[in-house]
Amino acid sequence: QVQLVESGGGLVQAGGSLRLSCAASGLTFNWYAVGWFRQPPGKEREFVAAIRRSGGSTAYAASMKGRFTISRDDAKSTAYLQMNSLKPEDTAVYYCAVDHTTGIEYTPLEYDYWGQGTRVTVSS
Repeated sequence: QVQLVESGGGLVQAGGSLRLSCAASGLTFNWYAVGWFRQPPGKEREFVAAIRRSGGSTAYAASMKGRFTISRDDAKSTAYLQMNSLKPEDTAVYYCAVDHTTGIEYTPLEYDYWGQGTRVTVSS
């Protein structure tokens, strides 16, 4: 049974940092690209960042580029999202997902498995 478990969310002041983790089990992690998505209150789920299964390429949404960094540790079957310079508009539930592809996908429908999400709240 495939499981993705996010952790690291919480309440932080604007300008602060958080590191989210996504621990995977039940699959061969290095066969999958990893994506992070978020869903702000009352809005649709949106792409945040993704990393190829080789770890060599990454992609970011424009508003996160330069502030967020995605990484992975295949030995630990874990992906990370380092979030710096957080803003109130970053408040959302953050989800990790995996996609059995050689590239990077930007749409939620392309992803095969999802975690339950971790809530991030940024206060002003």
